[in-house]
Amino acid sequence: MESQNIATAGNRGKRVRSDCFVTLELKENGGLEIVVQSKVKAMFGKEIEKLAKEVLNFFDIRNARLQIEDSGALPFVMAARIEAAVKLVSDTKKEFLFDIIEENKYETAKDQFRFSRLYLPGNTPSLMINAGLHKPNGLILDLEDAVAFDKKHDARYLVRNALRSLNFYGAEKMVRINQVPGGLDDLGFVIPHGVNLVLVPKCEGAEQIEQVNRKIDALKSEHRIDRNIWLMPIIESALGVIKSYEIATAADNIVALAIGLEDYTADLGVRRTPEATESFFARTQLVNVCKAAGIQAIDSVFSDVADMEGLKQNVITSKSLGFDGMGCIHPRQIKVIHENFAPDAAEIEKAKKIVNAFITATEQGLGVVSLGTKMIDAPVVKRAQKVIDLALSLGLINENWREEMGE
Repeated sequence: MESQNIATAGNRGKRVRSDCFVTLELKENGGLEIVVQSKVKAMFGKEIEKLAKEVLNFFDIRNARLQIEDSGALPFVMAARIEAAVKLVSDTKKEFLFDIIEENKYETAKDQFRFSRLYLPGNTPSLMINAGLHKPNGLILDLEDAVAFDKKHDARYLVRNALRSLNFYGAEKMVRINQVPGGLDDLGFVIPHGVNLVLVPKCEGAEQIEQVNRKIDALKSEHRIDRNIWLMPIIESALGVIKSYEIATAADNIVALAIGLEDYTADLGVRRTPEATESFFARTQLVNVCKAAGIQAIDSVFSDVADMEGLKQNVITSKSLGFDGMGCIHPRQIKVIHENFAPDAAEIEKAKKIVNAFITATEQGLGVVSLGTKMIDAPVVKRAQKVIDLALSLGLINENWREEMGE
């Protein structure tokens, strides 16, 4: 809600947790009036008022009434809500920023494992807090489909503050922006604040990637950012599938393509089924494109969060098609995804033999690598080494695996 002098931001209601709803009314005089409604007011009321005054003073608001309906909001959430309201009644360009916590000051590698990425609605702080404890490979703060249109303004400030203040516990810090061109405005809220990877939804051509990268480059220059920011376009339409190789090779910072089957099947005018025959072409097309482009292929989410056996079979099928990971919408899905994308015992043993043969041949100065009577070429060795690296990272084998083979 907004008018010339009144604005609101945040969420309220019986089911709302770890959030707040603020109403800001500018006045001509009278100073600052801060009204706090909270079950923990007796314990934290003074701290809430102090933070509110600090934010309002930062934006040079001296005369206003601010009402805060608190449902257990952390400081970075409350500050985001107050700032979102301020920006609706003021043309200030200033940003009230918390320092980026030390735990979040890390980059991620282009080829790191991305078995799982957990979607978190960008305007729902209760689902963000402690999400990293479930150990997904990536956490996606979603500004697109998971946020109602009239809440996107609020969500941008919350996502920005979360990138700086929320402990991701080592998960890749991802944000799904809105569809280009509208999503270009989201980038100013994420690029300067520690994001590792940006998901570009409903991508249908290289020109969208070029627009995103031009904006990213401008922001990196403005904020003197010298680190990699990866892109993961999401293919969600028939046109996107047909143009997927063009998209995959549009820029060096693209690390993967993901497919979104809900929108894709809607574009086809068909129903998404558990058998997935209606999307077989699109999924295999995307996998082949990604392998040809040297990037990762990421499968769609499995939407039935209660069906763990169905999820397991879906992951097994996904892996057999060549996918490197998939999205998830509930923490309980992460373990099943990791266990079934991980290499099994037979894969690991075969990879050990191949890599061991390659190392032995290299140590002996041999120009040809063989295993038994079969010659081993470079792509086979590379694939086997990837399995070994993955098994090591997951603790399925240890660093002394070669010595153990000789026992």
